[in-house]
Amino acid sequence: MLVNGKWTEDWQPVQATDKQGGFVRQRSSFRHWVTPDGTAGVTGDAGFAAEANRYHLYVAYICPWASRTLIARKLKRLEHVISVSVVEPFLLEQGWHFGTYPGSTVDDVNQVEWLHQLYSQADPHFTGRATVPVLWDKKLHTIVNNESADIVRMFNSGFGELASSEFDLYPTALQQEIDALNSYIYPKLNNGVYRAGFATTQVSYQQAYDDVFEALEWLEQQFNDGRRFLLGEQITEADIRLFVTLIRFDVAYHGLFKCNYRQLLSYPQLLNYTKRVLALPGVRDTVNLDHIRRGYYSIKTLNPMGIVPMGPDMSCYGFKDFENE
Repeated sequence: MLVNGKWTEDWQPVQATDKQGGFVRQRSSFRHWVTPDGTAGVTGDAGFAAEANRYHLYVAYICPWASRTLIARKLKRLEHVISVSVVEPFLLEQGWHFGTYPGSTVDDVNQVEWLHQLYSQADPHFTGRATVPVLWDKKLHTIVNNESADIVRMFNSGFGELASSEFDLYPTALQQEIDALNSYIYPKLNNGVYRAGFATTQVSYQQAYDDVFEALEWLEQQFNDGRRFLLGEQITEADIRLFVTLIRFDVAYHGLFKCNYRQLLSYPQLLNYTKRVLALPGVRDTVNLDHIRRGYYSIKTLNPMGIVPMGPDMSCYGFKDFENE
């Protein structure tokens, strides 16, 4: 991690633990917002106006939080407005690395080798972990925001006419319901799989495990009425947040994170739902199963020998085998 802008120790997956040995996630540090006219958003400072080719997104295909932002960028058709760099899938001693692994890129914007160097460049006194996603301002040479939930919402409404209006991911009429779904799905499922995978005691693992499968059972029942998405016929940010966990479930969370009561294949409604989201314009481009599999299994704390499994079979989703992805 970084201490006062200097790299001090090797990357570790567990950021902090609670009194029961449960996994505690680091809070995001940069919370400025891009707005159509550059006024301040709900947090942070003003001065980040929506402009084409001003902002750059740093992501990892392995990371569900970063993938949220990639999907929002696709659905809002912001590819021509916001450029992207992709780190390599492996979690190395200094964290995320830019390089030449297939599907990854070098950093053509700041010419750094490690993601943590961006954090030191934005704040020479930064202390904490260097995480993805990162929304970078090429004009002011700083990090705008590194909180995926914020970035999804600013992609939805912060870029004004530069973005497509085909999808409204946070419509006014549904905001209360979206917020309620997010508040349920995040702790039990999105973060629940991490709480299970990185638990340091049996009791904290059991609590997380129970939460994960309680949430999956509840979500499966929601689709028994024939709805296409969580809140009806319209996709929202709640669907994006759910999808990025579901598409990784059988590949990583079921095995490596010990969430092995059932696979997603055991939930026919959720399986069909995942395929519906995957079929939306551009979403398939945001999913790289090879990066997901190799990235998670590169976590030495959970897989010290570094052996990467050959499966699972993801052909039911329309994916080829991993080696041909």
